[in-house]
Amino acid sequence: MMVIQIKPNLQLRHSPPITTLSPSLTPPRTKLLRFFTAFRNSVASPAAMDGTKSNTAVSCPEHVVGKWFSVPELRLRDHYFTVPLDYSLDHRTCPKISVFAREVVSVGKEEQSQPYLLYLQGGPGFECPRPTEASGWIGKACQDYRRGTGLSTPLTPSSMLQIKSGEDLADYLKHFRADNIVKDAEFIRTRLVPDAGTWTVLGQSYGGFCAVTYLSFAPQGLEQVLLTGGIPPIGSGCNADTVYRTCFERIIHQNEKYYKRFPQDVEKVREVVNYLAESEGGGVPLPSGGILTPRGLQTLGLSGLGSSSGFERLHYMFERVWDPVISPGATKQISYYFLNAFEKWSDYDTNPIYALLHESIYCQGASSRWSAHRIRAAEGVQFDAIKAAKEGRPVLFTGEMIFPWMFEEIFALRPFRDAANVLAEKTDWPPLYDIASLNTNKVPVAAAVYYEDMYVNFKLAMETASQIAGIRLWITNEYMHSGLRDAGGQVFDHLKGMLNGKKPLF
Repeated sequence: MMVIQIKPNLQLRHSPPITTLSPSLTPPRTKLLRFFTAFRNSVASPAAMDGTKSNTAVSCPEHVVGKWFSVPELRLRDHYFTVPLDYSLDHRTCPKISVFAREVVSVGKEEQSQPYLLYLQGGPGFECPRPTEASGWIGKACQDYRRGTGLSTPLTPSSMLQIKSGEDLADYLKHFRADNIVKDAEFIRTRLVPDAGTWTVLGQSYGGFCAVTYLSFAPQGLEQVLLTGGIPPIGSGCNADTVYRTCFERIIHQNEKYYKRFPQDVEKVREVVNYLAESEGGGVPLPSGGILTPRGLQTLGLSGLGSSSGFERLHYMFERVWDPVISPGATKQISYYFLNAFEKWSDYDTNPIYALLHESIYCQGASSRWSAHRIRAAEGVQFDAIKAAKEGRPVLFTGEMIFPWMFEEIFALRPFRDAANVLAEKTDWPPLYDIASLNTNKVPVAAAVYYEDMYVNFKLAMETASQIAGIRLWITNEYMHSGLRDAGGQVFDHLKGMLNGKKPLF
């Protein structure tokens, strides 16, 4: 076995001869920066906002500005932007959607003139965290920036039921990828930033994918770019097969580490798999109306194997997998606590876009054809839970993968099975990246690359980084994919220091 020791603060800089990034060593334009985030949202009425005016944002039909309100040490206000669903159509007559954004600033700095920082959340299909206080990376950003966070409510199972056919829903959802998120960002920037100036973008996970799309097609709007666990594969066609082949290697390793930490769970998970396999219908009913099967149980690895506290949360969940037997002769059964925790673990009932669009984020001019499902089948018996349990092997959890059978077993996803199949076969996905543009990039970029990242593979991230001119890399095994959440202040400071001269090239 080869052991690699990584210095937590290893920094690399990719810089093809054609590009120099001297602007990266200059400080921000002002002492403070404004921080702002936004994502595509379902249709909403901006008229519901109580509009107000300020010297930096004025309400109008396509931009409604809310009143300032407070949480400890922060001032916040909401923005609604009415944007085209499809930017290729006439903006005056095409269908519209609403993008909801929240602006956040340190107390007392509401009216100060400051540059902006746009935060792009991971996903796809997850809303930004709602600020409750000036802590973590949010607090750090507000020391140096005027911060705003955009928190769009994703399309929900109930709202998507308004679209009756799978074909129509797929045609609607195709507009919610990174290409249109960038167009939304530009729509907002030119209306919000004074004189349509540039802003800095911070992209976490899938938000980083969006930021690289931004670098590809609208670099004129960018001051700097900060990436945390978010460097995407950028080759043409569909990269999903490559992603899942490399990710399965990391997932196996994460399973090995988990069972080494909690060896008692090897037998416990096998016991649960055997119980599910022997149950009527091959599983047990879930509280929502779905069914928990052995292959469904394996999907707990999506959250359990890739974040800083995931191992512990997964272990403690299995501590309460069985109901206590309080009556003599009662049969053994999986507890309601465990079944309820399983459903809450996934969030598909509130964030179905993640399941519907996940594989499409890797597609450019080609279909995914349920890539994770195909690659898993090619892995043979390694990920066969029932066979592993019968043979006395550890049952392997899966990672960030969406499978077609999930649209049968997960109650909230059942109505969208047809749309999911249409999206999986769709071939005419537009480009998400422009390699030629990235090769000649002049926007200062700094990226945190997590060596043991289960979601964004290290090797694929490094291949892409070699194509982004001038990017500076901080490669670390000190954090997992959730580094921005777990140690946000340190991560944010480190990346900013790489671009403002505090951490010069060496």
